[in-house]
Amino acid sequence: MLSTLAVLIAIVSILLIAVILIQNSKGGGIDPNFGGQAQQLFGAARSTDFVEKATWILGGVLLVLCVVAALSVGSGAATGAEIPLQSQ
Repeated sequence: MLSTLAVLIAIVSILLIAVILIQNSKGGGIDPNFGGQAQQLFGAARSTDFVEKATWILGGVLLVLCVVAALSVGSGAATGAEIPLQSQ
């Protein structure tokens, strides 16, 4: 379960990085150097809305996945029976 969550977190993180890099730093929508064709396809206003919504959705999904992963790991407190003994 934890390995599946780790893979999902990695995928969502990479997608979030890509969406953030597509954005123009001044809030003008899709950067023409990276995604100029998308601006012609969707129009400037629609592409800005799509990228902004994708950023918020991916950020929310990443937050939820991280919380679920933290809860699935548990408190981290191990009892005496769970600690392996070392032989010398």
